[in-house]
Amino acid sequence: MRKAPWLLALLGVIPTIKAHCPLCTAGAAVAAGGAAYLGVKPIVIGVFIGAFAVSVGMWFGRWLNKGKLLTLLITLFSYVTTVLPLRPLLKDNGPFTVALAGGYGSLLNTTYVMDYFVFGSVVGGLITWCAPWVSARITQFRGRNIPYQGMVLTFVLLILAGLIVQWLR
Repeated sequence: MRKAPWLLALLGVIPTIKAHCPLCTAGAAVAAGGAAYLGVKPIVIGVFIGAFAVSVGMWFGRWLNKGKLLTLLITLFSYVTTVLPLRPLLKDNGPFTVALAGGYGSLLNTTYVMDYFVFGSVVGGLITWCAPWVSARITQFRGRNIPYQGMVLTFVLLILAGLIVQWLR
């Protein structure tokens, strides 16, 4: 119950959902399926699965039109019920080294085990969640909207994230 004020404060900074349609949702799902078919790493598939899960939640929450809190809860529910069942199938654990300060074994200088699929899904989900806000800022800066701007921006950001994590990992 102590987290409730923090959650309510978070709702004040969440941008209003202005996009995410069935086309974006289907596109993210097709991209994840295509990535799996082509044999890319599970972290990249996680990017697209996370984007799909968040897109479905945002779209459904927007469709219900019951406010930010319900949309956030639906999006979280969609994310958890999409990513967790796929985790055993796409599990890819590996090292994540933090070498900031202190001797080896301290909190800021050690090696942690990280699930790359879950990390990729978080990255994809965050990109999808923030894309409408970025699109609105681009429209505000330019003074007009580019045709299919939200969808193109979301896919470009997801593809760039997928390429970066494919090459870095």
